[in-house]
Amino acid sequence: MTLQELVNPFPWTRYSKKLAAKIEHPRNGGIFKAEDAEQRGVHLATGSEGNLAEGNCVRFYWLVDRDDGLILDAKFQVFGQSALIGAADAACELIIGKNYDQAKRVSADLLDRHLRDRAEEPAFPKETYPLLNLCLGALETASEQCNGIPFADTYVAPPVPSNIGETVPGGYPGWKELTLKQKIAVIEEILNRDVRPYIALDAGGIEVLNLLEDKQVIIAYQGSCTSCYSSIGTTLSYIQQILRAKVHPDLVVIPDLDFQNL
Repeated sequence: MTLQELVNPFPWTRYSKKLAAKIEHPRNGGIFKAEDAEQRGVHLATGSEGNLAEGNCVRFYWLVDRDDGLILDAKFQVFGQSALIGAADAACELIIGKNYDQAKRVSADLLDRHLRDRAEEPAFPKETYPLLNLCLGALETASEQCNGIPFADTYVAPPVPSNIGETVPGGYPGWKELTLKQKIAVIEEILNRDVRPYIALDAGGIEVLNLLEDKQVIIAYQGSCTSCYSSIGTTLSYIQQILRAKVHPDLVVIPDLDFQNL
């Protein structure tokens, strides 16, 4: 992408409504100073990416708990394209309450999905992806300034959104007529879209092992999910809610704990 392409304005008609709302009314714009961190007894981390000469730059300010690495608050400053404002505001929204290691796992895909009006329609035009990458680079830089701060041993909050979002009344169209392979493919698609990006924030993963009797979804956890007790509690409940809302209301998700311990 050329410099001219990067700084050209993007038509608002190609932004999602959620993205446009973030741009017009950002909630996390501003800065934190060293004095702010000192008054609250927390660590101040900053991360920047881009530069004024190229027309787009972003800087994040985090207040991080020194005891468990949680990001208590986050703000940003932006100079450049409007989409960068929306991306930075969404990034702050996603990372507040997460630890700094999770924050650096935020992806462009997660930022985009967070601001979609509909699951199948991107929030950001593809030309804005370099702007998303600026945000990711700044998040990583801020995270590096937190190295050495310990994580809480009891931290188990699943990195998933608090709401299910758009549902499919009655389930996926033609579900009963699909072959087993097709049904598993539908389940994989929903997990890729609505579950895996969030669990990846905590270095976790999910594998679909089988679908039994058209309703029992057998899964295996991967990565940090194998040792997190929310994998049989909150996280499991969320996965089942998602699949029931967007695939079929009779689905039951069952983790194969023996498989993940092999």
